[in-house]
Amino acid sequence: MADMVGPRLYSCCNCRNQIALHDDVISKSFQERNGRAFLFSDAMNIMVGPKEDRQLMTGLHTVADVYCCDCRE
Repeated sequence: MADMVGPRLYSCCNCRNQIALHDDVISKSFQERNGRAFLFSDAMNIMVGPKEDRQLMTGLHTVADVYCCDCRE
């Protein structure tokens, strides 16, 4: 029965475009000023912003914002 449901996915909260598989999550333990930050091993249907060093609650990290390819949110 579980095979019929399909893989668990992360999707854009605005347009529901598929972004990543649940199995691609490496860590959810990062914390930014505006909320949680996730580390994925792979993602799809996204545009990647410029990399920059940011002081997160969990320390200094090199990060990039990502945007949905469909709705650009």
